[in-house]
Amino acid sequence: MKKNQIEKGETDRRKFLKLGLLTSFTAIASTSIITNLAAQEEEKEPAGEVIRLLTPDGKIVEVSEANINNYPEALITPEESRTGIPDRKFVMVIDLAKCRNARNCVESCQEGHKLDYHQEFMKVQLIQNNEESKPYWFPKPCFQCDEPPCVTVCPTGATFKRDDGIVLIDNIRCIGCKFCITSCPYSARIFNWGDKDKFDDESVPYSPETQVPAAEGTVMKCDFCPDLLRQGLLPYCAQACPEGVIYFGDKNEDLVTNGQETLSFSKLINDRGGYRHLEHLGTKPNVYYLPPIDRLYPVERGLEDQNEEIIERFKNVPFVQDLKKQGKI
Repeated sequence: MKKNQIEKGETDRRKFLKLGLLTSFTAIASTSIITNLAAQEEEKEPAGEVIRLLTPDGKIVEVSEANINNYPEALITPEESRTGIPDRKFVMVIDLAKCRNARNCVESCQEGHKLDYHQEFMKVQLIQNNEESKPYWFPKPCFQCDEPPCVTVCPTGATFKRDDGIVLIDNIRCIGCKFCITSCPYSARIFNWGDKDKFDDESVPYSPETQVPAAEGTVMKCDFCPDLLRQGLLPYCAQACPEGVIYFGDKNEDLVTNGQETLSFSKLINDRGGYRHLEHLGTKPNVYYLPPIDRLYPVERGLEDQNEEIIERFKNVPFVQDLKKQGKI
């Protein structure tokens, strides 16, 4: 019975994501399209499978799935990728109280971007601020800064910032100088040493929005999955998280969603004391964190069923050292 409930929940979640970030803040569609759709559905009985939507003015409506705008997968050229999605300002909010290091976000991102197991755009760190307090799990993507030092130091224009807030890398222009890697205070970038044959797959058209196929000798990083955003879908990490840790949305519309609930971005940040990592650096990140208060899971849960390689990453954290001394890991 429980398995059926889980499967049903996952099905509902996929349907929910298919609508485009709940369509409540119209990831790609205009407000008028959704408003007109809602008005049409109020005039007649929905045909086919019915889905509940939140309209831009806050109303819940039921519409037929057949009438939902379907956004086709379209290859965006390197030139087009520099423009960004009009009238959007993408933002991510990570709730540290919910994270248990399930690592679904890491693995889903790797699969979506065709990365090796050791290449991580999303990293999950274990942060312990002092020995008196327990640590907390800290998912860390690229912060898509409004003042990105990586863009400033790039000599070829390979790294660029778009109007929608996303910072991308064009590996056609990238010469692998690594200036951007050394300038990033968040260590969000990785160098592609080219240890996979599919990096040379010429059958796949290249786009900076997918970073596929990757190119040997260039730099890669988290990109907020703009190819999915154009389809009205959440980034891989937000889709995959089983705890709803990662909220994603449009700051212009003041709404974010984790695929399970949709909230006001500003209210969420204000009510929960949201903050930006290393704020004093002046990079103005577009990733916000909610403090790990009233955590849902004990820290130890995140070390269960992890392989030795993962556990070894946290060997310098005092909490992990204590667990090893006690023979608990």
